[in-house]
This record gives sequence, structure tokens and C-alpha cells, in this order.
Amino acid sequence: MPIVFGIQQDHRIEEGIQWNTDFNTTLIKAKKQDKKILVYFTGSDWCRPCKLLKKDLFDTNEFKEIAENYELLYIDIPRRKSIISNEQMKHNMDLMGQLNKRGVFPNLKVLDKEGKEIGALSGYNMDGNTQKHIKFLKKHID
Repeated sequence: MPIVFGIQQDHRIEEGIQWNTDFNTTLIKAKKQDKKILVYFTGSDWCRPCKLLKKDLFDTNEFKEIAENYELLYIDIPRRKSIISNEQMKHNMDLMGQLNKRGVFPNLKVLDKEGKEIGALSGYNMDGNTQKHIKFLKKHID
């Protein structure tokens, strides 16, 4: 099911960017469309750098253009239990154990269409400068 930063949706959201919340579904889509996967680990209700990265990067037209080259997977680890279902939290925690073992937020991972990690970038300085993130994302586009 697609998600937009803490709010589950069933359709395209925010300027046409759709985030998936299920790894297997995302993997199937990536294989079918021959795309890499961008995984975003966030703490939507408590991580200040994550909240600012949303505004400074993910809500921009530049990211919208880059996102067309990826299947997007949104992995939220909120503190408020009402934000996501228990089933979704279990799924997200399982992925944390596989792809974000150090528990760093925000954390971007690029996976190939088979699910193998090919790049990672964590953190955000919260200074409005997202060029490091843009460069990272563009580097992994074929």
C-alpha cells in the first residue's frame, strides 16, 4: 500500500510521487519495470532531521523527477503506535534488521532490482542543502 510520510493512501500522492510500504511488492514492481529501489528509513513522528529532509528534498520537483527512476519504499519506525498497524511495524522492524542494522535515521538505501544493496546514505545536516542526497540519488540512476 502506498504511503506518504505517515499517512497510508491507496492512490498516487503528493505531486505524483508514490511510496510503497511492502518490500515484496516493491521488489516485484522493480523487476517488472527494470528499476532500482530507493528505501527510505524514517521516524516520521520523532526524527527532526527526517521531517526536515521531507520538506527540503522529498517535497521538491527535483526529487519528483529523480523518483521516476526508482521504485520507492517507505519504512517508518514511529514512536506513536497509532501511525501504522502492528503488522506494518513488524514488517518495518524486520527490514530494519536486514537493511538498517545500526538504526540510523534518516537513512537512504539503493537496492538493485534483485534487492541487493548497492548504495547507502544516512543522516541530514538540517541546513537546507540536499545536494549530497541529490548527487547520491543521481549516481545510482543508469
